[in-house]
Amino acid sequence: MDRFNTPWRVTAAAIYTTPTDSRVYGTLDIDVTDAKRFLDKKRNEGVKITMTHLATAVLARAVAFDVPEMNCFIRRGAIVGRERIDVMVPVAIGGGEGVSAIVVKDAHARTVSSIAEEIRTSAIDNRAGTESKAAQNKYLLNRIPWPLRRPVFRLLKWITIDMGVEIKALGLSAHSFGSFVVSDIGSFGLKTGMTSLMPAAKVPCVIVLGKIEEKPVVRRGKIVIRTMLPLTGTFDHRIVDGLQIGKLAQGIKRNFRKPEWLDEIPAEELKSCLFQPRD
Repeated sequence: MDRFNTPWRVTAAAIYTTPTDSRVYGTLDIDVTDAKRFLDKKRNEGVKITMTHLATAVLARAVAFDVPEMNCFIRRGAIVGRERIDVMVPVAIGGGEGVSAIVVKDAHARTVSSIAEEIRTSAIDNRAGTESKAAQNKYLLNRIPWPLRRPVFRLLKWITIDMGVEIKALGLSAHSFGSFVVSDIGSFGLKTGMTSLMPAAKVPCVIVLGKIEEKPVVRRGKIVIRTMLPLTGTFDHRIVDGLQIGKLAQGIKRNFRKPEWLDEIPAEELKSCLFQPRD
């Protein structure tokens, strides 16, 4: 295999076009001092949880309980709500293969410990070559001659997204890539990153975690050292504006301040607040 033309790069070249005007960005520095203590405590108890796992739970609950109207996508010019909140988490699979993805189903209604276990187990399986059908489609496009890759991708997208028809053999549907994406670039030493919105995923936002650092901040008029996590969000402006992004930010801040809540199953009445589909 050409070391430059990995399956992911071939796929990306086929599906991405020139950036369009519906994309907006936002950044937010989050105080994760309490969250870091929670992670250290769980690790001492033998439970392996990372900040990515925690952020997956944080964001899923923020969407579900603070801004459920974000849990949707656009089909033929109309908003279509989703019945559940699934989160896609990209993982590096090594061996020159680039990136794979794990979709955590019903992330808002699960404990962070169970989310961590699923991501960890699925990552091991993906690296062993047992990716989901949807994730394996990058290899399918890789085998198609270059002039046909984009037409094939656009046809599959039209069938699954625009027409709402599931292709079970390929594991493709309008919900194959979840409700939104959480990606960690901090492990690569990067502080912030403005990412793209994957056309096939039809998600309203992609949230990127940067490098965690200790920084001086002002608390109650005094300078103190706190553990800070930079977040960067890319949003589809056709679905969200400043109001929704602001509500999401408030939910994220609150959830990071209450990490213990993330290891509890939410109350039943909270689970019913999802944006109901009109499909």
